[in-house]
Amino acid sequence: MLITFSMKNCFQLLCNHKIPAVGFKNTVKSGVILQSVSNDVYKNLAMEDWIHDHVTLEGKPVLYIWRNAPSVVIGRHQNPWQECNLHLMREEGVKLARRRSGGGTVYHDMGNINLTFFTTKSKYDRMDNLKLIVRALNAVQPQLDVQATKRFDLLLDGQFKISGTASKIGRTAAYHHCTLLCNTDGASLSALLKSPYQGIRSNATASIPSAVKSLLEKDPTLTCEVLIDAVAAEFASYHQVDNHIDLIDPTDETLFPGIHAKARELQSWEWVYGRTPKFSINTTLNVLYEQECLEIKVFIDIKNGRIETCNIEVPDHWLPLEIRDVLNSSFIGSKFCPVETTMLTNILLRTCPGDHKLHSKWSILCEKIKGIM
Repeated sequence: MLITFSMKNCFQLLCNHKIPAVGFKNTVKSGVILQSVSNDVYKNLAMEDWIHDHVTLEGKPVLYIWRNAPSVVIGRHQNPWQECNLHLMREEGVKLARRRSGGGTVYHDMGNINLTFFTTKSKYDRMDNLKLIVRALNAVQPQLDVQATKRFDLLLDGQFKISGTASKIGRTAAYHHCTLLCNTDGASLSALLKSPYQGIRSNATASIPSAVKSLLEKDPTLTCEVLIDAVAAEFASYHQVDNHIDLIDPTDETLFPGIHAKARELQSWEWVYGRTPKFSINTTLNVLYEQECLEIKVFIDIKNGRIETCNIEVPDHWLPLEIRDVLNSSFIGSKFCPVETTMLTNILLRTCPGDHKLHSKWSILCEKIKGIM
């Protein structure tokens, strides 16, 4: 059951405020169940951070339920070029986010339910939360065969992954969040979580591919609304809290001071791409130019999302050495992204006006370089 009410009193009671709050002297005897009214991945991740940083969780467990418009979410220590098809994501307007927890890459859409369990550090227990979800699913459909694994996934019929897990453990608080595939677009999931980029060498955490299935494929009555109500009811029963879902707006800066800054950071290029562990690319690009097939070798080191070293080897008869040297040196220090490469290419082309053949070759080469970004 959804209940919209003034969350101000609730959070004045739950939060460890650094500013005076009316009614803060009152005590809260139990936790709450919250659901975001936003479908924006950055705002919903910011809400997670805000709850983790501001809510006093001693004896007050919190369940936070949220869903996102199509987006890909990578783990804190992952490499997006290694994990997903960035080119396809840009074409289809799918957002990329880097969460603060570890773990692998997941695809979110409105057919996926995200569940975040907040507790104190001492009460943190992922398996306990997963068993709660299993009980909720079985309460709705007793015939469902869903089991939690040692990797803290949920498997349907012993083979299809319907939930993946990640977590963050702070000094005193912790959260465990997981997905629940209800009616996710399987074609988009498969296409977007398949990297087309070759020659990447990285020590970043790599995702482990799994066969997946949506619960709605198993039983058409298992809609997102039904599953949300079931999980909320089981959480309420297990933790002895009121069985109602309180709607919250993660854009409300008055209620959640500082949340806009958290969302801006999570959306920034410096966080999404710049926090990628150092990696290198060693690949060969094939270029067809005037009936000639050329091999162009590319060696690039990327640190903090920016090009640290660059060596693009092109046949001397196709592009003069001095032009290649200018190109290589110009890339150093720039962001490893197609937008910045386009800007850089346009600037370099102005240095040799009138040479249309050179312009053509340079443009072809830069388009190929952008293709690995």
